[in-house]
Amino acid sequence: MATDPADLLRRHGIQVTAQRLAVLRAVAAQPHATADVLAEAVRAGIGAISLQSVYDALAVLSAEGLIRRIQPAGSPARFEDRVGDNHHHLMCRVCGRMVDVACAVGAAPCLAVADDKGYEIDEAEVVYWGRCPDCRPRAGASPRPAPAVPKRRDRPKAMRTRAPAIPPTRPGKKLPDRRPGRPSRQER
Repeated sequence: MATDPADLLRRHGIQVTAQRLAVLRAVAAQPHATADVLAEAVRAGIGAISLQSVYDALAVLSAEGLIRRIQPAGSPARFEDRVGDNHHHLMCRVCGRMVDVACAVGAAPCLAVADDKGYEIDEAEVVYWGRCPDCRPRAGASPRPAPAVPKRRDRPKAMRTRAPAIPPTRPGKKLPDRRPGRPSRQER
């Protein structure tokens, strides 16, 4: 991180807190780390902090473009502070290590689609999968199993959403107009 983290937060209109500074420093020190790994690093630096506070700080920092959130298929989200370019990633199927690689072709967005469907493309997120140099020599090394989808209570607060309860209906059948304390149409 080339600039002072506190100045960086102020320039982006983000309130400077010890937690946000610690998370920003942890991301800079450990690129491609998961929220759990970053939480441990932050705790080592500033003491007690909840995992939810780390998720909240990561959400604010990524929403403001100070860090990048990467979520390869079947893997937890990872975070890095390299945001000024549109680079790609290599991911080891065996140990889960992730490293940066230069853009596939030319300048951002790196990959030209045959039919852009009218979209203005400004970024391409590419993850190359394979085996890292340490895992390649292992005879018969099997890929890591995909992590289980976390239960609702284990997800970050921002991901805890519930769809509104909609009673089942049959086609053509109208729902009763019922509100608490209001008689039904039949009772009127």
